[in-house]
Amino acid sequence: MTITSPLPKVVSENLPSNPFAFEVFGSVSKQKSNIKKVEILQKYEHPSIKSLLIWNFDDTVVSLLPEGLVPYASVGQQNVRSGNLSDNINRSVEMMGELNSNSIGSQDQGRTSIRKEYTYFYNFIKGGNDRLSSMKRETMFISILEGLHPLEAEILMLVKDKKLQTKYNISKQNVSDAFPDIQWGGRS
Repeated sequence: MTITSPLPKVVSENLPSNPFAFEVFGSVSKQKSNIKKVEILQKYEHPSIKSLLIWNFDDTVVSLLPEGLVPYASVGQQNVRSGNLSDNINRSVEMMGELNSNSIGSQDQGRTSIRKEYTYFYNFIKGGNDRLSSMKRETMFISILEGLHPLEAEILMLVKDKKLQTKYNISKQNVSDAFPDIQWGGRS
């Protein structure tokens, strides 16, 4: 999946007390120095942020989800838009970029966040819940994506393919410097 949309609009480094992952990663990405990137990662440290970064940068975390586009959209989405779920999320992200806003208006209501859903991520990686069938795993992933804010869903799709750095200017070194407690390797 190639992301061509601009980074989400981040007004300042002073994000809300419980920021979305896209707000944290957008703020980190806009920093010029490793020191500033590390400061922001540390300031907004949360297990959900660390989980995403480990899933993305640790080579021993093996995703059990198919790589690439998510080829499914719910019946409601198919009636509203054509294409697959990945395309629908990308269109929503592009629309927000054109409007220079992180909001999708009334559709924001009832959305969840990675911060609330990260406890289910173990189901999508090798060694987490290997007894789950591929069909059930993919259905769970799609369900989470459909409930997320589109910019959050985009992050999750990037992370499952270890491509977060294709959109956000964040490196494994930034993460290691910010969170020296992360033990890399030996996860699957």
